[in-house]
Amino acid sequence: MKLAVVGGASTYTPELIDGFARLRDTLPIRELVLIDPAAQRLELIGSLARRIFAKQDHPGLITTTGDLDAGVAGADAVLLQLRIGGQGARLKDETWPLECGCVGQETTGAGGLAKALRTVPVVLDIAERVRRANPDAWIIDFTNPVGIVTRALLQAGHKAVGLCNVAIGFQRKFAALLEVAPAEIHLDHVGLNHLTWELGVRLGGPEGTDVLPRLLAEHGDAVAADLRLPRAVLDRLGVVPSYYLRYFYTHDEVVRELGGKPSRAAEVAAMEKELLALYGDPALDEKPALLAKRGGAFYSEAAVDLAAALLGGRQATGTAVQVVNTYNNGTLPFLPDDAVIEVQARVDGSGPVPLAVPALDPLYAGLVGHVSAYEDLALDAALRGGRERVFKALLAHPLVGQFDLAEGLTDRLLAHNKEHLAWA
Repeated sequence: MKLAVVGGASTYTPELIDGFARLRDTLPIRELVLIDPAAQRLELIGSLARRIFAKQDHPGLITTTGDLDAGVAGADAVLLQLRIGGQGARLKDETWPLECGCVGQETTGAGGLAKALRTVPVVLDIAERVRRANPDAWIIDFTNPVGIVTRALLQAGHKAVGLCNVAIGFQRKFAALLEVAPAEIHLDHVGLNHLTWELGVRLGGPEGTDVLPRLLAEHGDAVAADLRLPRAVLDRLGVVPSYYLRYFYTHDEVVRELGGKPSRAAEVAAMEKELLALYGDPALDEKPALLAKRGGAFYSEAAVDLAAALLGGRQATGTAVQVVNTYNNGTLPFLPDDAVIEVQARVDGSGPVPLAVPALDPLYAGLVGHVSAYEDLALDAALRGGRERVFKALLAHPLVGQFDLAEGLTDRLLAHNKEHLAWA
């Protein structure tokens, strides 16, 4: 099969290549095309990718191109891993919200809205070109904010599934703590992208024994430290919230923390410079250890499993169960069917079908409903533009929610994103 990666010059890409090489029996790739307009950087990463394949005796062909239409032609699946505006735009997303006393973060709050506004139109243009080149191709979106971007793709009629590495990260962490194989862990993972809770941790599958109480009792300190949340939060809730819930549960503390240290964008930019220097070493033929600090851990395994299920790799005779972003379709009864949720789903060549999930406590359902309503307004702003739509989306966000605050954030968002928003 042929796969294409849009954003192939990302420093994430060697993580993806490593997974494709190691798991070639799961996903037999005949050709892999890395697509990116950054020609010099693309060739650097393409060369490393070929060395990784060669070291692991993968027979697949790796090519690179800056021509999107040529690259996606004939592809069975297209993976999207874009960052419109690069790390410079991310730095702004993490900085100007702090001027208003709000969290500066690239996927949630005002910074997350800015990223959605920049990203959705570009992704939809790419998807239309994929559809013209090959209407049967699946689009796998890893581009943040995944929930909003996936909803845009689905509403435009594309064969798309959203993917995030939070769930697989939890699965691997919990398996290590419990000393079992990752495949033994099934998560009752419920919510929206970057707004999820693990309501259960089951051994052996969806009907297995829930060992979450044991996990919290024996390993609560380690889990809380990973989440950078107080242990008391886990004990009182009795569930494991995603890392991103710290922006809601400890908002003011996080704002103070972010205001007193270099931004994550600055850290990543420095790390990327070092990674690119490593990638340029012709002797390097594996992903470097430093890449683990870049983020996106286990992204490759999640991408391989999803692509295999959609395209009939190892799962050709059955279905896979995996956490994905897809239409709600009644799974969470308090949300519209066309809301995009992040839950366990059965995935095959027809796409994902969410599994039944435990009823959400009002403590979580209320926040999910609130953020889902914001995402609806955010997508409307991304599709149609206009200052008033941006303002309403910010006013609806639970991390903003005040008239004067939304006004100030709207002004800053537009001022910092004019070059990316044709209507601004």
